[in-house]
Amino acid sequence: MQHFDLVIVGGGLAGASLAAALRDSRLKIALVEGMPPRRPEGWDARVYAVSPANAEFLERIGVWKHLEASRMEPIRAMEVRGDQGARLQFSSFAAGVPELGWILESSLVSCELWENVKRQANIELFSPARPTALEIRHDAACLFLEDGRALSGRLLVAADGRDSWVRETAGLSARNSHYREKGVVANFACTKPHRGVAWQWFGQDEVLAYLPLPGQRMSMVWSLPDARADALCALAPADLAERVAAAGGGVFGALETITPAAAFPLRLMRVPQTVAPRLALVGDAAHGIHPLSGHGINLGFQDAAELAALLGRAQPWQDIGDMHFLERYQRARREETVLLQGATDALRRLFRVEAPPVAWLRNAGLGLTERLPVLKNALIRYALGRI
Repeated sequence: MQHFDLVIVGGGLAGASLAAALRDSRLKIALVEGMPPRRPEGWDARVYAVSPANAEFLERIGVWKHLEASRMEPIRAMEVRGDQGARLQFSSFAAGVPELGWILESSLVSCELWENVKRQANIELFSPARPTALEIRHDAACLFLEDGRALSGRLLVAADGRDSWVRETAGLSARNSHYREKGVVANFACTKPHRGVAWQWFGQDEVLAYLPLPGQRMSMVWSLPDARADALCALAPADLAERVAAAGGGVFGALETITPAAAFPLRLMRVPQTVAPRLALVGDAAHGIHPLSGHGINLGFQDAAELAALLGRAQPWQDIGDMHFLERYQRARREETVLLQGATDALRRLFRVEAPPVAWLRNAGLGLTERLPVLKNALIRYALGRI
């Protein structure tokens, strides 16, 4: 059995960023990943909105400066529309910042993180590798791989996604609320410049977002009931482009599909206990939210940043797998996660209600927020990660 201080299962964005954030620590780290990331041909249909606070995190861990600038687009402004004409606007100029965030392809960040950890002196990579058994002992977590190798660590971190094998095997419960919706993603070329503006439309049973990509391109995320999402994915590329352009009122002009539509099921996932003796959860293994907020990956990066800071401050005599030690991480991350999960879930359910008084109320709320600078500024600061 090989012995480590820290064993991370999952080399995606949260797991790899945690490993990279510990590059200057004294910890000996094992990173277990089933399949290393790779770049698709053309553009990646899966993109993320990365907040300025998390861009700074990626800068601190040595990743941001290596990302290809021509594949990244700053968000200069946001337009949010309700289903009865209400509107809410944000701009980087009004907020006094260079940008509200960045749109990046998932694989762009994943591959650069992977290259970083491959060069990291205190990490041993186990990839491709898959765990088959887990034992939590009083002094270590022992992980057994399908190729016969065995690893032990004072702390095991589950970064293996929403359907986390580690979380399930360790017996930590996850409470899932299925929206009976899917998020449909695709990329398009536009005939009108987007000028760095992200758009979002709230409908009674849908949320549509246009996210700016470099050049005259944009990425769409459209949350729809299952049947409508499947029908959208079945459209021919030209019909898909026409349907998406019409849904957005032609704000980016005519569209041309450049990546096929893909869909993924949406659910709210709450994990009451994100730590246990010898175990901590990060990223999608620890929480799941509706994509309407655009904050899913930002929560994961902040999990990694918080846990890395805690581990980095640990003294040699401290047991990093002790429950009392790990509870500091859980307390530090609980408030933001619960707040964002509750807010996005409530907002999505609010726009599902058909009753006219509720429809008026939710649109009035958007309009009121637009007219209240204090509330609007608070939302901007939260989006920037400055609260």
